[in-house]
Amino acid sequence: MIFVAAGLMTLGAAFLLVAAIGVIRLPDPLQRMHSATKAGTVGVALVLGGAMLLDGGLGATAALTIIFLLLTLPIGAQLLGRAAYVSGVKLQGLSQDPLAQELEKIDHPLEPGS
Repeated sequence: MIFVAAGLMTLGAAFLLVAAIGVIRLPDPLQRMHSATKAGTVGVALVLGGAMLLDGGLGATAALTIIFLLLTLPIGAQLLGRAAYVSGVKLQGLSQDPLAQELEKIDHPLEPGS
């Protein structure tokens, strides 16, 4: 049981490391937000899953935390992505804007140095 818990926690820490590297290295806010919410959620869920296996009394709290993250982070990511897009952030790697007909952008981006 300890080896399974250690494996889950190690795998979770690896996902959290990938999320942190993505937040630092990815070029635009939408990609950084995606890295933080997707890999970060999986990483935290795996670490808490491993902690639940090690400590039986932590089970309910960790399970509720995982459920809370799974319910709230997709909504938060959607709202952050929409706010970044509407604020005029430049999208990297796209030849055309897929949301041009759906959402209005402000005329001048709020990025530093622009």
